[in-house]
Amino acid sequence: MLSTVPRLEGVWMNSSIAVARPQRWDHPLDPTLAPQIVAWLLKEPPFCQMDVSSFASYAPLPDILKNDARLHKLATGDVLFQKGQYGGSAYLVLRGTVRMFLADALAAAGNELGTVQARPTASAQGRHWLAWFSKQTSDAKVKRPVMGLRDRGHGARVFLQDIPGILDQYQSTTANAGELFGEMAAVTRTAREFTAVAQSDCLVLEIRWQGLKLLRQSPEFRTMLDQRYRSRVLKDHLRETPLMTNVPDDDLDQVIAATRLESFGDMEWYADFRDQSQQSATDRIAREPLIADEGTYAAGLWILRGGFARLSRRQGAGHRTLAYLGKGQLFGLRELAHNWREPSEQTSLPFQESLRAIGYVDALCIPKQIVFRHILPYVAAHDLPTRINAPSYRFGQPVLDAPIDKSQSHLDTGLLEFLVEKRLMNGRAAMVIDTNRCTRCDDCVKACAATHNDTPLFERRGAQYGPWLFAQACMHCEDPVCMIGCPTGAIHREESTGLVQINSNSCIGCKACAESCPYDNIRMLETTDQRGRKQVDKQGLPILQASKCDLCQGSGGRPACQSACPHDALVRIDMSDLKGIQAWLQSKGD
Repeated sequence: MLSTVPRLEGVWMNSSIAVARPQRWDHPLDPTLAPQIVAWLLKEPPFCQMDVSSFASYAPLPDILKNDARLHKLATGDVLFQKGQYGGSAYLVLRGTVRMFLADALAAAGNELGTVQARPTASAQGRHWLAWFSKQTSDAKVKRPVMGLRDRGHGARVFLQDIPGILDQYQSTTANAGELFGEMAAVTRTAREFTAVAQSDCLVLEIRWQGLKLLRQSPEFRTMLDQRYRSRVLKDHLRETPLMTNVPDDDLDQVIAATRLESFGDMEWYADFRDQSQQSATDRIAREPLIADEGTYAAGLWILRGGFARLSRRQGAGHRTLAYLGKGQLFGLRELAHNWREPSEQTSLPFQESLRAIGYVDALCIPKQIVFRHILPYVAAHDLPTRINAPSYRFGQPVLDAPIDKSQSHLDTGLLEFLVEKRLMNGRAAMVIDTNRCTRCDDCVKACAATHNDTPLFERRGAQYGPWLFAQACMHCEDPVCMIGCPTGAIHREESTGLVQINSNSCIGCKACAESCPYDNIRMLETTDQRGRKQVDKQGLPILQASKCDLCQGSGGRPACQSACPHDALVRIDMSDLKGIQAWLQSKGD
């Protein structure tokens, strides 16, 4: 029954309407996936090899497949995704072969793009799976002279010509039936590192990361992921590292065999982040997991796979932050290159700085002797770090005043400490307000409200360093930990830009994203129906939905808040780009 309240003007209006509270399983990845297909998948590897009793009762294996999986029938040459795109899914090859190009083959061969041709959407294809299965996989292949990229928004594919030429021209690897690919980008919420193309007619199962996380309950599935990474993904990752561009395959195999996969900190670091903010800088650094310690033996080369790490040097009783390192950056190369050139123990250098995990870090460690034998001999002299001709100490002695790596930023130490303390280096589009220019006119807030149904999606308050106010607006983080707990994938990264978006159709108002956001930049708002009535559940509690800044995506210009500022006091900055921050500060005369 609807409750009503009178308005002051004497006009009665409905105040609320009871609706069913949305649940996690209300939003399957493919609503058209038939029960017969789920039953068939359970008979296919690796699912038939899994112990169903190892899954939680609230998320049994059949339900995971029914709700978190989607089938793709690909013709020869179809592109599943491109390098640089974002996605929250991994893919399992059931039939056929998928080839993965490390280089951006589509961009390099862009002059061969053909016309956009209409193709069935995923939901339309879903109605034909049973008919397709009845024909098995022995049907004649559909011949096409080009390969296509599906436009998910319009159900079309763009085709690129000359597949054999592309296969021969670009370095690639394959995934065959029973093999998984794309899981690293899904789990780490990062961009795809390769382009995936159907080399033959294929049947591929897409598994969104929510299901991937549940499937990891199975020891068999975890083993498959580990073997997959060691045998294929690690080689691709190392080959993409500029330092190893010219390393021969035989030597690279030796590197792969010796490389250690390490992780530091807690992937759900946001859980106690707010408590740590009350601690002193010394206590915070002491709590950060130590990856490599200044003054200790330079035993290997570190490559960051994900997360951020603090680069620091001892100063008095504390530490001075020099920079923070992110995905793809190296630690220890300068010392190893020096020691390789100067093999005498008397001139050997230990690590010149310390490296600590900020939150959570995934990293690779390549032992020193492997670097000496199989990597450095193939690196051009001009690509190695500059020589350290006069180190201030010898091996085993304290670091006093060793030279700083000139490739690092020279930002003010206080600002660096502030960015690390507040974890602001995670933001790819942080809203920074110059309070010396800001007149508190609130035109930015009004513009945001006018653009988003009279509800502003940020607050003009937040952490401040000097005149710089870091407003409480979604920063579209490099590592958006808000996505970790979302049960439906409603909060996700937009495929082409990486912007963090919320799908209002699949958000169930569980608050997981808002509680996970370390910066309190996501708010839960009460929902209304088309007549403006507040939606409540059977107990009368409001139905909520997550809301945050979307950078006014789709408006065709700058965010409304930035465009509306009459004093040029508001800017969006990529806080992971130290050189960009430095250039911006210099432009402001700071």
